[in-house]
Amino acid sequence: MRVSRNAFTNLAVSMIGFGVVTGIAFPFAVLVLGVPASSALTFPFFVFTIAAGILVGGVNIMLTRVLVRPRLTLMARRMEEVEEGLKAATYTGDWTKCDPDVCALPVDSDDEFGAAAAAFNRLLLALAESHKVESRLSDFTHAMSAELDVDAICAAAIDSFRRDLGAAGVAIIGGTAGELQVLASHGISDPATLVTSDLVANAIRSLNVDSMSVPEHLVIDATVAKLTPRHVVVYPLVLKGAAIGAVVLASSSEVPKSAQALGPLFIRTLSVALSNAVSHESIQRIASIDPLTGSLNRRAGLLRLRHDYLHSIRSDKPIAVVMIDIDHFKVVNDTHGHLIGDVVLSGVTDAIGSVLRSDDFIVRYGGEEFLVVLPGAAVDDVAAIAERIRQSAEDYQSHADGTVIDVTVSVGFASTSDLAVEDEMDLVAQADSALFRAKRIGRNRTVSASAA
Repeated sequence: MRVSRNAFTNLAVSMIGFGVVTGIAFPFAVLVLGVPASSALTFPFFVFTIAAGILVGGVNIMLTRVLVRPRLTLMARRMEEVEEGLKAATYTGDWTKCDPDVCALPVDSDDEFGAAAAAFNRLLLALAESHKVESRLSDFTHAMSAELDVDAICAAAIDSFRRDLGAAGVAIIGGTAGELQVLASHGISDPATLVTSDLVANAIRSLNVDSMSVPEHLVIDATVAKLTPRHVVVYPLVLKGAAIGAVVLASSSEVPKSAQALGPLFIRTLSVALSNAVSHESIQRIASIDPLTGSLNRRAGLLRLRHDYLHSIRSDKPIAVVMIDIDHFKVVNDTHGHLIGDVVLSGVTDAIGSVLRSDDFIVRYGGEEFLVVLPGAAVDDVAAIAERIRQSAEDYQSHADGTVIDVTVSVGFASTSDLAVEDEMDLVAQADSALFRAKRIGRNRTVSASAA
């Protein structure tokens, strides 16, 4: 019987109504038991039975309020607390009011109330797990977006894979099939072997996650991980429908389902982050290169010199610079034109580069002026390299309209091994002064800053 939107009111009306009906029917029912009609069908007896029915209904209502209503009230209150906690956490990040340990209902019966309380508690656990996943994904996304350096991104990703996915061994591989390289790894023995692994190749080729479960009794060699993994998963790194690499995760136990669900979300974020980092590095590389000579431009070259100079100070190793100027280059431009002049600039750069060591680099410092940085070079090494630079430029020849163009260079050099300098620009200034002396005393020669 529904007379109100309140379930307890409806229950009370139904119970009282049932008591009245029972009280009216009871006198007729006792006739069957042999009670005389003159006793059963009297007004006082009807009043008594109806009152008894109402009393029983009232007692049932009170029992319902005592036994049922508090439990429903507790459940409603906990739901309200969780609702308030969710609203607050959305803006404050404080999820303590939604903690299952705080808001859980007691499961103290084997009936529908116990089942409802257990379901509510499972809902809280699912909510907490969902928040953990969201928080881990948010932290991972933040870590990936905070860097534009491939090495830093890979290091942050490996930390997350180990912490959040339970991976003991991780390898991040970049490139497409046939051009793969290991960008970073942890806990992997000889990670280079993964580049030729069929498991990695299949994942990249199919663009699907590939996995292998290793039986517990099977001991594999150190090809995959330093430990004996029971589970290996390979996630392809996919961007715009094409593979740009793969991630290999090795675990000593079966990867939990929660981690398996979180893995693809991490992988998609990592794919975008690596792509952005590679694009950024490409742009930075293009922006740092002088388009004519292929050497570093002045801005990029001085930044790298600053880095190498500070490293030399920390490691207590020398660093040297060589300033080079093409002699009478204006005559080349005026006689043969600027296009031929550009050819000469490019050729002289190649000639200089041919005598440098692997760690040395060239900077186009000005129009026809170059700076060569020699990390770790003492004064004797610099003198020899500077002379080889001068000689290689002198040996270089360019041809224009059947005419051979010979050029020479003047060279000045300075090294921290025999000079006291304030900073890297002071070192450059001293080498520049030595270059000026080389030009003043006749050109096509090398002069040391310490010789003055």
